[in-house]
Amino acid sequence: MTQATGSPSPRGAAVGRGIGIGLMYGLWKPRVLGAWRVPATGPVILAVNHSHNIDGPMLMGTAPRPVHFLIKKEAFVGPLDPFLRGIGQLKVDRTTVDRAAITHALGVLENGGALGIFPEGTRGEGDFASLRAGLAYFAVRGGAPIVPVAVLGSTERRGRLISALPPLRSRVDVVFGDAFEAGDGSGRRTRKALDEATVRIQERLTAHLDEARRFTGR
Repeated sequence: MTQATGSPSPRGAAVGRGIGIGLMYGLWKPRVLGAWRVPATGPVILAVNHSHNIDGPMLMGTAPRPVHFLIKKEAFVGPLDPFLRGIGQLKVDRTTVDRAAITHALGVLENGGALGIFPEGTRGEGDFASLRAGLAYFAVRGGAPIVPVAVLGSTERRGRLISALPPLRSRVDVVFGDAFEAGDGSGRRTRKALDEATVRIQERLTAHLDEARRFTGR
């Protein structure tokens, strides 16, 4: 199949996974739990909490499949622009309805790929307290199950070079949860149906994060 202009490259995402493995295991000590819960084939959405700047690269390096992440356009600056595109990542403008990003993200799912999303939109407490409706839309429209992922790093500030990063060589837990369907089975994509799906998603993601924290002691 010929890759459409601007479409994320599956081969690029595989290269990105290799880079992520090298960097994340070289700089930190990832402990991966439940990776077997990620479907081996077919479309899937990995919904990740976002409290550290390494959450995306960490998932790219620890997920059992290459991941195409929706990343804010502000990150695509200078040499990072061609690099991120080259490793199959998707640029999204969060200030508007970015139809190009939507098309490319749905294309990832239609091609049976893994789409990575930060449902909270921006880095914050990483507790899934504020979800955007985009996750529900992609899950229902793309017919893809959602796998919740909790990335839990050290909260210690000692040893940090940058405040938004866990201390180098510290343990970072990546906990994958059970896959679930966001829709109600009707296939409806109305605003009401997506709002209801968003509530269901938030409940499942929050429950997974709470369980992951209890299990890891984070």
